[in-house]
Amino acid sequence: MNFKDRLKEYTFLKEASALAKKRSEELYLVGGFVRDIILQRPRNEMDFLVVGNGPKFAQQFANSLGVKNISIYKNFGTAHFMFNETALEFVGARKESYMRDSRNPIVEIGTLDDDIKRRDFTINTLAVSLNEENYGDLIDTFNGLVDIENKIIRTPLDPLKTFDDDPLRIMRAFRFASQLNFTIDKTVITAAGSMAERLKIVSQERITDEFMKILASEKPSIGLILLFESGVMKVVFPEIHNLAGVEQRKDFHHKDVFYHTCIVVDNISASGSDIWLRFAALVHDIAKPLTKRFVEGTGWTFHGHEELGARMMKTIFNRMKLPLTKLDYVEKLVRLHLRPIALVDEEVTDSAIRRLIVSADEDLDDLITLCRADITSKNPSKVSRYLENYEIVMQKVKDVRERDQLRAFQSPVRGEEIMRVCNIPPSKLVGEIKTAIEEAILDGKIANNYEESFEYFLKIKDDFINKDQ
Repeated sequence: MNFKDRLKEYTFLKEASALAKKRSEELYLVGGFVRDIILQRPRNEMDFLVVGNGPKFAQQFANSLGVKNISIYKNFGTAHFMFNETALEFVGARKESYMRDSRNPIVEIGTLDDDIKRRDFTINTLAVSLNEENYGDLIDTFNGLVDIENKIIRTPLDPLKTFDDDPLRIMRAFRFASQLNFTIDKTVITAAGSMAERLKIVSQERITDEFMKILASEKPSIGLILLFESGVMKVVFPEIHNLAGVEQRKDFHHKDVFYHTCIVVDNISASGSDIWLRFAALVHDIAKPLTKRFVEGTGWTFHGHEELGARMMKTIFNRMKLPLTKLDYVEKLVRLHLRPIALVDEEVTDSAIRRLIVSADEDLDDLITLCRADITSKNPSKVSRYLENYEIVMQKVKDVRERDQLRAFQSPVRGEEIMRVCNIPPSKLVGEIKTAIEEAILDGKIANNYEESFEYFLKIKDDFINKDQ
């Protein structure tokens, strides 16, 4: 296959080719850029392989393009700069060897063949020549083109050797399968499972990055199920692995909690790309194995799993090195994911609706999105009925919001005013009085306005002050 026509839009590549000839070096486009051209995927990164000095070539090429900002990493023999909104990466051809206790390779200068052999998967071993004598020719040493056409992930060498050298490739295999909707060769899956413990030499940040890329893919269940069925999930996210085999009632859920969770994540992913809403979907039932009880006449129950699940989040976030700025959001959705469906009955009070609005705050719409995605029954009439129930809840929410003006809810009587009127310093007592006013609003005893709140405050303040003395 010749790529000349496909490279025409990148006119600067001819300049790179001329520079390679001038420097008496070989130059190739390699890896993901070539793969994505074949797959017709969006691409904004180019990887250049220089059989010679990669950083020096990059510096000279950047100068010829008028690019002043270039990053050179001498320790790794790589360089990087931006041109026409495309990231250009340069590396010298090399061969690698590994020590058992590290995924950082011992690097030596190598040939094109050496460099191709060290790559993770056959779909990433493709190279396109930028050399004058065979410009645009595809070099396909390991039948990567056939594997792309067959949509399969294989390793160029023995997968046990590939994963032993760099265990992070295990996660990358599942990530590529999920992103590209490819299958994984059985020998690769078997090797990934047998080598999963090797992931312990990889930094948690790198593992989590690959895991979150799986979660960000169009259909995350592809990667999640492969992680589970290979046994790798047990190492990278044991709480999710433990959802498997946990039975639940089949009224509007899949019987197995793990596979139910995969469907919920896919449902969420079909409705938007918010990675943290997807993560909340992944962990919303995470405490079910710990709260599972069998009740005669009812079946399996999981009372309190939403609260325990929310409390598990901090440990999981810390272990997985997830950003703690997202912890409150995920905790909130896990804690509240059963609340809306309990508010369907006509007898439900405005007070209960107010409490849902205040508890969910600006994340109420995301909560309802999660609740809708949580319906995984294969019975269309049941799905329709439950979705209608959420519409009923949201209509009640809308009515109460409009009537009570509950957005950004807090006591209309502020702490400074409570301290001034009661002649008390900042203290727990101030918070208790504010909470009492807020509870009165939520219970419908008073309206959500300053006048009624202040009058109620004057009525109750002495009781609190006397109790505190």
